[in-house]
Amino acid sequence: MSTPYQLLGEAGIRELCNAFYDIMDSAPEAATIRRMHAADLGPMKEKLAEYLTGWMGGPPLYANKYGSVCMTEPHAPYRIGPVERDEWLWCMNQALAQTGASEELKQMLEIPLQRIAAAIQNREESGTPLADGVIAVG
Repeated sequence: MSTPYQLLGEAGIRELCNAFYDIMDSAPEAATIRRMHAADLGPMKEKLAEYLTGWMGGPPLYANKYGSVCMTEPHAPYRIGPVERDEWLWCMNQALAQTGASEELKQMLEIPLQRIAAAIQNREESGTPLADGVIAVG
């Protein structure tokens, strides 16, 4: 079985990340998470591409540059509830479709992407903190 990296390569992952942030930047369905980002999405496109390259089975570009990181840490300052989680997943699914991802790749990534989105969710509701910093996962 191939890894997502083998199916996409670094160029394909970068294309996916560019599409992801372009969709986030323009789609009303992603307005909540778009407001969490700086005006210039270029640095985030690069960071996500570096992270996903390693996460999808390629070279650990992100870890080599920034060190190992738990995905919840960089997202902790943001209020991420079900709305934000679902907007992120929607953008990623749209980006996969826009870039012509195969059904094999979409199926391969579906559950892992849902797990990432659930792991960075840190509020039960949008704008409502959880008690004692507990992370909501589902």
